[in-house]
Amino acid sequence: MTESATVILVEDNLEYRRKILSILEFIGYSNVVVAQSSDWRTEAEKLEDLDTILLGHCSSDQDQLDLCHEMNQWNAGIPLLFLVEKERKVKIPSETIAEAFRLLDLPLTYSHLTDALQQAHIFRLSDQRPVSGRNVELFRSLVGNSRAIRGVRKLMEQVVNSSATVLILGESGTGKEVVARNLHYHSDRRNGPIVPVNCGAIPAELLESELFGHEKGAFTGAISARQGRFELANGGTLFLDEIGDMSMPMQVKLLRVLQERTFERVGSNKPIEVDVRIIAATHRNLEKMISQNTFREDLYYRLNVFPIDMPPLRDRIDDIPLLVNELVKRLEHEKRSSIRFTPSAMMALCQYRWPGNVRELSNLIERLIIMHPYGIVDVSDLPEKFQALAESKDTRPVEFEQVIAPVELNNAPRLPRDGLNLKEHLNDMEFTLIKQALEEAGGVVAHAAKRLNMRRTTLVEKLRKHGIHRGDSMPRN
Repeated sequence: MTESATVILVEDNLEYRRKILSILEFIGYSNVVVAQSSDWRTEAEKLEDLDTILLGHCSSDQDQLDLCHEMNQWNAGIPLLFLVEKERKVKIPSETIAEAFRLLDLPLTYSHLTDALQQAHIFRLSDQRPVSGRNVELFRSLVGNSRAIRGVRKLMEQVVNSSATVLILGESGTGKEVVARNLHYHSDRRNGPIVPVNCGAIPAELLESELFGHEKGAFTGAISARQGRFELANGGTLFLDEIGDMSMPMQVKLLRVLQERTFERVGSNKPIEVDVRIIAATHRNLEKMISQNTFREDLYYRLNVFPIDMPPLRDRIDDIPLLVNELVKRLEHEKRSSIRFTPSAMMALCQYRWPGNVRELSNLIERLIIMHPYGIVDVSDLPEKFQALAESKDTRPVEFEQVIAPVELNNAPRLPRDGLNLKEHLNDMEFTLIKQALEEAGGVVAHAAKRLNMRRTTLVEKLRKHGIHRGDSMPRN
C-alpha cells in the first residue's frame, strides 16, 4: 500500500493495539494514528486526509456498535474496518454491517488485513462526486483519479443530456467506445437504441447501404428492402467509430445528412427523417488529414461540435492500480478467479509505456489470471518486456501516491507511542515474513526458504517454533 495513506486505529485493548500496529508497520503504513474510543474524534479531526478507520475493542460490545454508527454519521465517506473477536461470537446487527466497509475477524490475518486496506484505499481514491449530483455509476467504466480522466468525466457530464454531436479522439484502446456508450446510457435517449458502425471495417462500396439502407433491386443481391443504421438508431444514438477511415465520397453524403437530417435509401428518392444523435470517434489526426486532403474540413467542423480527448494510459500511470483492481474484480465476478500483485510487479506495470493502452492492460490481466489463478504475481511472472523494465537502472521515475510501494525493511521503524516489547515484536515480524514467503511460494517450504535465504531445515525448525501448519493467522501470545 501507499506510505502516505493515513489510518486511525481505535483500539482500547493494549495487547491487540500492539499487534495491529506491528502488522500495519510491516505492510508499509507509516502514518498510523492511535486513539481510544473516548478520544477518537478529537484525533480524527486533526487529520487532513484520513484514509481508513480501524475500529477495535471498546469498553463493551454495545459501545463498539454505537461507535460504529457514530463514526458513520461523522463521515460516511471514510471506509471503516470493523474488528470482531471471532471467539466471542458477538451478534452484529444488520445496520452495523451496512455501515461498516468490511468486518474483519480477530486475530487478524496478514492476507485479510492487506486486502481490506487495499480495497478501502481504492474506494477512497475512486470516490468521485460529479458537481451536478448525477449518479456516480455514470463513470463506473472510467476508473481513475488522474487529472486527465477527471477532465474526461467532467466533459461527459456537461454534454450527456445534450443532443450536440460529440467527437471522441484518442489512441486505440483508450476507451472511446466506453465513453460513447456511457453518454448514451445516461442520457435522455437511454430508452432508445445505440447503433455502432465501424467505418473502417465496412468496404467503401457497402458503407452507404449500411448507413442509409436500400430498396429491393437497388443493386445486384438486393433481394429485399433493408433499413440502414440511421433508421435503426431512430430515437437513440448512432456511434460512428473510426470515422477517419471513411472514404471521401461517403464523407460528402454523410455531411449532407448531418446538415439536413434527412436521407434516402439506396435506390430510392423518398426522403426519410430521423431523430438521431451522432457520436463519432477516431484514433487518427483529422486536422492533419485535412491538410493532406484525405478528410473534408466541412465534415470535421460538423462533427467537432463537442470534442473529448481520451488520454493514453502512459499519461495517467497513477490510474493503473485502480484499473488493475477494477479489471481483477470484473474477472473475479465472471470467471470466479483472482490474482494479486506484489509491489515490484505493480511498479513494473506502471513503468511500461502501454502502446495498446487500457485494452492491452485488460488483455494482460486476463492472461495472468488464467496462468496464475488465485496466485500472487511477481515481476518474474510478467512478460519479458516488463521484467526488463524492472531490471533496468534507467527506468523513468514514477511520481504518484496510488502505487503500492514496496516494503523497505532496512528503513528505521517507528516506535509506537506506548512503546513495545522488542522480543515479541521481532518474533511477530519473523512470523509474518515466514508466512508471506510461504504464501508467495505456494506453500512449498524449499521455495520459501530460498526466498528467505536460509536452509530448508532451519525454516522447518522455525515453522515448528511458531506452530505454523495450514492456518495463516497472526500469533496470539
